[in-house]
Amino acid sequence: MGHAPAKGERSPPPHPPPGRCHFWLPNKRRHCANSPLPSSQYCGNHLPTTASGAGRRVPCPVDPSHTVLEENLDAHVGKCPLKKQVAALAAQPYYSKGVNSGGGEAGRGVTSAEKRAAVYGLTEEEFRNLLGKIRSSHAAVAMRESYLITDACEKWMRGQVDRKVPYQEKHVAQQASIVGNMEAFGLLQRGDVAVVNGEDAAVSAQAVVEFGAGRGYLTQVLVDCYGIANVFLVERRSYKLKADRSLRQNEAVTLKRLRIDIEDLNLHGIEELSGLQYLAIGKHLCGPATDMTMMCCLHEQYDPTEEKHYGKHHLQGLALATCCHHLCQWKHYTNKSFLSGLGITEEAFHAMTWLSSWAVDGDHSSQDSSVEVEDTSSEVREPEKPGPEAVGIARIIRSIPAEERASLGFMCKDIIDTGRLLWLRQKGLVADLVSYVPSNISPENRLLIAKCKS
Repeated sequence: MGHAPAKGERSPPPHPPPGRCHFWLPNKRRHCANSPLPSSQYCGNHLPTTASGAGRRVPCPVDPSHTVLEENLDAHVGKCPLKKQVAALAAQPYYSKGVNSGGGEAGRGVTSAEKRAAVYGLTEEEFRNLLGKIRSSHAAVAMRESYLITDACEKWMRGQVDRKVPYQEKHVAQQASIVGNMEAFGLLQRGDVAVVNGEDAAVSAQAVVEFGAGRGYLTQVLVDCYGIANVFLVERRSYKLKADRSLRQNEAVTLKRLRIDIEDLNLHGIEELSGLQYLAIGKHLCGPATDMTMMCCLHEQYDPTEEKHYGKHHLQGLALATCCHHLCQWKHYTNKSFLSGLGITEEAFHAMTWLSSWAVDGDHSSQDSSVEVEDTSSEVREPEKPGPEAVGIARIIRSIPAEERASLGFMCKDIIDTGRLLWLRQKGLVADLVSYVPSNISPENRLLIAKCKS
């Protein structure tokens, strides 16, 4: 019989299912789903370079998520399945490569492994100074609880919705509190209870753009409870069991789903949004997606000829539930000057983002965050082969009680979100940062909410 791994050890991967590639995918915690080659235990994508006949594999320039033999690269590029999809997207008027990157330098971001290595590469004095800076910077952060469920969401809270619509109480509580805070902040008005000049008043916004929409059920709640008629769902991935089916059956709703990275989205190129007042929303916008969404909605640089062609749209306000701060990147962050004023350098920022994962290291971690924070608990353990300095940092980390580590993680999140809050205010918006659900529902419970001044 096997034995449980000792604390700090990683358990070995299980044996692969029959007929599956033996390559272990640590982030997905499973083996590759492809079939192995006839003469190997591995598929063509994961054939070891030491294997007989194995050539050098390089990332596909069309879709870097997969690799191809270098000798077959030219032939593969011409027939890559995503080539037509990429070309079709690039031809869309709303596509503008890197328009919302925040002016960050080109190239890949800093990986989690690199952030971890940087933290463990600090001296003990540097690490203690970093923790002190986090605590002192957080002292000026004002955070208030705002758990608001309005009567408009009553049918969702009671589960009185289409039985074919996925219903999970935990997610509905988050969605209902987001829209409850939007109503309390003056972003939403129930059209069925207000009358203006003898006619039913329209809701405060004519459209909603949900960024990082996923399946789109936050928008579904808005449509059901507030009657918004124009819906735009922005999501780079493809999802099953989407709210689109229910939304399209509603004849009063116009729906457009945009499969595009937020970084490349130019709202001025969306013809259907022309002339409309809209709200920007997002539930659990991972890492830099929050910064890119704010840039997308409040971009100062765009081609004025696009406005003349399509007509200007008007942002009414936004409500963005932030998430996965460990993925944030300095090159995309909207308010570098705020951090610099606190004495937080680029290196310290990336260390803070890594430490932010401590906030979800306990029993209160949620399914929402587990997709992106897959193994944060292992990140605070001692490296497998620590150097002299790493041993010192690992000893300090082990000496910090779990509750204090979680508190430090939340401090890092709050500091990052406070910079975003101040950036919105600098843009002239009335803005606030609240905790919109208890941490036992989701530790990713910070909501940035803002409205444009009339």
